[in-house]
Amino acid sequence: MSRFGTAALTAVALVVAPLPAAAHPRTSTAHVWLTTPDGTNRLSDLGTIELTKATDIPTPTIVIDPNRRFQTMTGFGASITDSSAAVLYRLDPARRAGVMADLFATDRLNFLRQPIGASDFTDEPAYTYDDMPAGQTDYALRNFSVAHDESQILPLLRQAARLNPELKIMGTPWSPPAWMKTNGSLIGGRLIDSPAIYRAYAGYLVKFVLAYRKEGVRVDYLSIQNEPQNRAPNGYPGMDLPSWQEAKVIEQLGPMLRAYRLDTRILGYDHNWTEHPNDAANTPPDETADINHYPQELLASPAARWVDGTAYHCYSGDPSAMTVLHNEFPTKGIYFTECSGSQSSDPANTFSDTLKWHARNLIIGNTRNWAKTVVNWNLALDPANGPHTGGCGGCTGVVTVGDTVTRNAEYYTLGHLARFVRPGAVRVASTSFGTIGWNGQVMDVAFVNPNGETVVVAHNENDNPQAVAVRLGDRQFSYTLPGGALATFVWHGRSEDRPIDPTGWTATASPASATDVPANAVDDDASTRFSTGTAQQPGQYLQVDLGRIQRVGRVVFDTGASIGDYPRGYTISVSSDGTTWWPTPTSGAGQFSTGTVNNRQIRFVRIATTGSAGNWWSIADVRAYR
Repeated sequence: MSRFGTAALTAVALVVAPLPAAAHPRTSTAHVWLTTPDGTNRLSDLGTIELTKATDIPTPTIVIDPNRRFQTMTGFGASITDSSAAVLYRLDPARRAGVMADLFATDRLNFLRQPIGASDFTDEPAYTYDDMPAGQTDYALRNFSVAHDESQILPLLRQAARLNPELKIMGTPWSPPAWMKTNGSLIGGRLIDSPAIYRAYAGYLVKFVLAYRKEGVRVDYLSIQNEPQNRAPNGYPGMDLPSWQEAKVIEQLGPMLRAYRLDTRILGYDHNWTEHPNDAANTPPDETADINHYPQELLASPAARWVDGTAYHCYSGDPSAMTVLHNEFPTKGIYFTECSGSQSSDPANTFSDTLKWHARNLIIGNTRNWAKTVVNWNLALDPANGPHTGGCGGCTGVVTVGDTVTRNAEYYTLGHLARFVRPGAVRVASTSFGTIGWNGQVMDVAFVNPNGETVVVAHNENDNPQAVAVRLGDRQFSYTLPGGALATFVWHGRSEDRPIDPTGWTATASPASATDVPANAVDDDASTRFSTGTAQQPGQYLQVDLGRIQRVGRVVFDTGASIGDYPRGYTISVSSDGTTWWPTPTSGAGQFSTGTVNNRQIRFVRIATTGSAGNWWSIADVRAYR
């Protein structure tokens, strides 16, 4: 593991990675940074690779379409929990300053999700900012105080903001004060169903924002309850908060924030991609509509007008749930706000296991599924993965603080985004061959920074090296990714292509594999494919319906990673009505089969084989350009 002592940490504070250069014409090289599972490379700067003219090559090629854009990125980071603050304050001031500079200046973490009161990672008894003796209440919140945070947490937040002025902060409560709850305890129970309690709880959250602002810390986002479907927290603060109660709090909170002229945004849910089966099995009768549908229930309520977006965690389900929600509520943001690394059964494998799982699911899986943030859990823990109260005993921090300080895999996975993808960057279209669940291929995600830089983050899921090419416009580069490696590529490029959104496209084929169905060719996912499932013969075809008549410049049929499965002879024809067809000039005899349509008004396009071969042919992705 990477360890560094006092002198090295002091030096780290002075070594800040250079900021991206100002916008300029496209470059002739791409810069590459690499992390490998064996730790030989840890965000290592491996220099530049040459960009060459885009040509068909026998290497799976990722295609970047920068003019097809998705979400705008906000930031990447973790949480300065009570435990994180406590272990950082075990260091002398110079070493602590070095660690903070390494995290927020060198690694450029720029998003912190802060517990509002105690969480499971607290090295002292649980608390809130308005605790009262049993049987007493404080509806006016006269007892409210954030004095608890003044000695460690607030100074660290101010320091982080000085080191990285782009820092955004989110506040999340693990529990309201016990006097607001049905069981009079910070652990478990529910919010009392009372308008006065809903107003008091909303006021409590607003007071937190105001108190932090007075202390020089801006709170940009609030959620209402951490993991609201975790009804039986293991010895740490928590609460069952059904969507209908969360909506009642938000309907009080939204107007209060406006009245105080606060632009703090409200995020809903703040729990897993899908509800954990244990939580679903213990759902009370008045919450059954929330089972795997909590965000939808909230966003369909009147409270939705105050909700900026939905926050997700990683402990059940997979990132595709975020795309499902986006498709239902496309105007609402998606934020990923918590996932802890975990110690492997063999600690020697922890770095490798965390790198690979986080690369697939968090770094690439989240961002390809509309997440504007990627946030880990604890920023720092001790060598025993604590201190903590109940909860997770094997959770790991971004760094481990003991006699030495260790940068864990999370430091590097987050850095592959945070160091290069600036706030305001936009995720753009890119073909990706790997899957969240693992299929042994290369998966990737692409962004364009505000200054025009293109950033591609790629992960080789295979334990063996794999060559891959990346194409943007008329330029491309090739690179061999070591087994399990995570890489970031940065360069200035441009493309005049105007891709057409494939939403709503359908496909038919003859013949078609029973599993690799025609719809796979138009699902905007290059990890799935259409395949004939039988040897190539003249007259086999794949036909795509673009949904409506529109002007098209060219169409590309892409085999994806299965570059040997291309049609051994083919024609491409287009039609406006599906009856009368016009042949197009074609090019390509490998991964890409291209038909030049010359701005004809069409609705249908068909690729048909003219040759024979013993193997089948397949198409992973169909793209059309104006």
